[in-house]
Amino acid sequence: MVNSVSQSTPASSVAQTKDVKEAVPKPELNEARIRAQTNQQILQASLQVSISSGDKPMQLLFRTAIDKINEVLKPEFGDDAIKNALGQDNSPEGTAGRIVALSTGFYEAFAKQRPGQDPEKTAEEFTKVIRGGVERGFKEARDILKSLQVLDGTIASNIDKTYDLVQKGLDDFLASKKAKE
Repeated sequence: MVNSVSQSTPASSVAQTKDVKEAVPKPELNEARIRAQTNQQILQASLQVSISSGDKPMQLLFRTAIDKINEVLKPEFGDDAIKNALGQDNSPEGTAGRIVALSTGFYEAFAKQRPGQDPEKTAEEFTKVIRGGVERGFKEARDILKSLQVLDGTIASNIDKTYDLVQKGLDDFLASKKAKE
């Protein structure tokens, strides 16, 4: 038996090598194709989750924000500061009462910075400063709520009522300081 060995010419060898290279996929092309398919699958899964979850992304955003706020407030107000704050009176009367009490609580420090000044003038200046802060605060709150498109109906009327009650509280505070002097 004779072993036959086929001899190939250099030209046919090049052609065979070219055919083999084309038959074996390049690693870069496979990786790119796999990445593209994976990205497509991720997008499809995200879309399905988004469609099926409805408002869940907003719930997640809200929950995350509340958790981070609680985390920041914990050293001063303890665990679940937001939850505990929800137990407070958030009516216009309750909110106005807190605003007036907190802001007028700085009066003594303000007065100490003006030794020898007429107490009535000090009380008037202090009330003017506080009213300026109240004006800016209420304006900013209204602007924020307006941009969120929720400044209407009960919310708008409660803000207006709170504002009026704060102004009355500041009037009463000033009157009490003038009566004492």
